[in-house]
Order: sequence, then C-alpha cells, then structure tokens
Amino acid sequence: MTIDQAFNASTPTYDDWMQRALLGYSDLFGNAVQVIPFAKDQPIHVLDLGAGTGSFSQHVFNSYPNAEFVLMDVADKMLGAARERFRDQGGRFQYEVSDYRNLQGKGDYDLVISSLSIHHLLDTEKSSLFKSIFQLLKPAGAFINIDQIRGETETLRRLNWNRWLKHVHSSGATEEQIQASIERRTTFDKDALLSDQINWLKQAGFSDVDIVYKNFFLGVFLALKEDIVNIDSKSELFTSLSK
Repeated sequence: MTIDQAFNASTPTYDDWMQRALLGYSDLFGNAVQVIPFAKDQPIHVLDLGAGTGSFSQHVFNSYPNAEFVLMDVADKMLGAARERFRDQGGRFQYEVSDYRNLQGKGDYDLVISSLSIHHLLDTEKSSLFKSIFQLLKPAGAFINIDQIRGETETLRRLNWNRWLKHVHSSGATEEQIQASIERRTTFDKDALLSDQINWLKQAGFSDVDIVYKNFFLGVFLALKEDIVNIDSKSELFTSLSK
C-alpha cells in the first residue's frame, strides 16, 4: 500500500483519531498559531503542505480570517474532506493533489505550514524541502512545522513509543484505529533528530530557527526568513518582544 492509499483509507476517522493520538493536541496547534508573526487582520497567503483534511489550516483560519490558503497533499480523499470542511469559504481556499517534494516557485507565500507530514520523507528529502520552502516564502515569511522528532538514543525512543502507546490506549480510541496507526508509523515514518531538523532549516537560509513547543516526540518548529525586527506586521507576541 502506498502512503496516499494508506491515508485515504483513514480519512473518515482521521480528525477524531488525531485529537486522540497526539500528545498535547491543543497545545501543539495553539502554540503553532500563537507564533505566527503577522497581524491577525492581515490577508496573508498560506501554503499547507501535507494538508490532509485541513485541520492545521482550520486553526490558522480561525485566527486569521482574511488569510488565503493553498492546501497540498498526495491523498485526494483527504483533500476532499478539506474541501468539505471549507465549502462555504469560496475561492479563499484552493487545493492541489500534488507531491510537495516537487515544490517550485519563489516569493509566493507569507506563511508555509505543515503538520505531521514531513517526517514521512527521507532525511535528504527533508533538507531539500526546507530549501524549497525558503525560496517559496516572501522576504518576511515564516515556516511553522508540527512534526515528530526521533529520540537521540534507543532508550529515549523506547520511552517515547511507550508513552504514546499508553496515551492512545487511554484516549478512547478503538483497537482498530491504534493498530492501523501503528502500521502506518512502522511503514512510513522516518523521524529525524531534533538537532538535524534545526540544522537543515538553518542551512536552508532561515535566520531564526527554534522548537517553540515540545511534548515527548512531538514538536512545533518555527523558522523565520528574516530577523523578526525586520518584519513590519507582527503578531501581538512579537510586538511585545520588540518594545
């Protein structure tokens, strides 16, 4: 089974599963939206990579109602669910059934986002993608990635796995959901070390890179194309820092 087939098959229960499966679901997305470095009323142009059913875009749209989005994913049924989610938003949302490893363009977006997707790439592909994202962003653009992190040692990797298993078994998820997720993780996941992901983002050209939230093997990465003092329209968080 290919990755698009696997995730297409999970579409009907995917959103429910993610809320049960992710450690700190609300904190992951809450922190990701909080560090977006733009004013809430700004009509930012957003690209969502591996958008799936559009959950990350939904969180961003809730805080940035004037934003416009392009949602990209290889799984057409997942994007079909996203179309249904945003069916009343008209042309504000566009959809591309496409492999984001083939990204092209320059200076098209204010913000690129991704959640629980890039860890499916080989390490060389991750590094190459970060360079493409850097090129796609406008001069004061930002990249925010919610993703998995490989533990530095076998002991830490075992700790993360056991913590996750304990969490999902207590979340109310069905055994079928859990086993399907384990199969996807063991088949498709290629988690990278925290230090490697930070270094690849820096090597891509981003001036400010950090992990702004971490919960065991899950984290929120922030990468800014220019130093924050050069960004004209700032979120409340960044405005307070600049005073």
